[in-house]
Amino acid sequence: MTSAPAIRLTPRVAVVMTLAAFLGAVAFFWPFVVAPGTFGARYTPPLIFGVLLILVLCVVLSEIAEGGIDSKALAMLGVLSAVNAALRPLGAGTAGIETVFFVLVLAGRVYGPGFGFTLGCTSLFASALITGGVGPWMPYQMFGCAFVGMLAGFLPRATGRREVLLLAVYGSLSGYLFGFLLNLSFWPFSTDPNSSIAYLPGLPFTEQWQRYLAFDIATSLGWDTGRAVTNFVCILLAGPAVLTTFRRAARRARFQAPVRFPDRREEPPPGVPCEKDRP
Repeated sequence: MTSAPAIRLTPRVAVVMTLAAFLGAVAFFWPFVVAPGTFGARYTPPLIFGVLLILVLCVVLSEIAEGGIDSKALAMLGVLSAVNAALRPLGAGTAGIETVFFVLVLAGRVYGPGFGFTLGCTSLFASALITGGVGPWMPYQMFGCAFVGMLAGFLPRATGRREVLLLAVYGSLSGYLFGFLLNLSFWPFSTDPNSSIAYLPGLPFTEQWQRYLAFDIATSLGWDTGRAVTNFVCILLAGPAVLTTFRRAARRARFQAPVRFPDRREEPPPGVPCEKDRP
């Protein structure tokens, strides 16, 4: 069971988000597209793509806002962004345990893909300001979390325990995917060039891909497993209660419902019978 989306995705917003997904893929997979040093410095490509991601996110968020985010959805977005920003320091930095994703997955499921995308951006931005995690990696983290929340809104229909299990499995897989993508942003600079898992410009794609898979498994599989297990357990335990709370809030808020004010000129004064009541 899903609720009406808190943020309506117009056709134009859908096109913009599709283009953003393409540019995001290029930004993450830049080691297979652009060799370090092509722009005159080793660290220029991730900086360029980081700035590009910020611009893309600004365009997408502006399109979403123009497409129809009302005050109730904006208030919910602010509350959940603050909750996620407060939860993140509780787990980040210890064996890959991160508590920011399960709320993101559940909110994207209930409030829709547009809300999930926006919440992923605002949550990571707010938590980066609180924890001092502002740096060239932040746009990549924001973009990665944005798509984790967005894809949760596109999951197939399910109810009851099947829905919770579906979200738990998705949360676990998204934990691995998030780490896999984030590693791509710094892989060319983090390993000895003479290593068998280091990035080596000029290699065929298949050999380069094998090197990256070996790098990801050797350096961050354990960390990503901690994130995946945390997501699975948190959604499995807290999912039913949180989903119920989110859906109750959505029913009361009635997102995107038109607001109508009665025309006072058509209402008779108190005590005066209506036209249809007169003999």
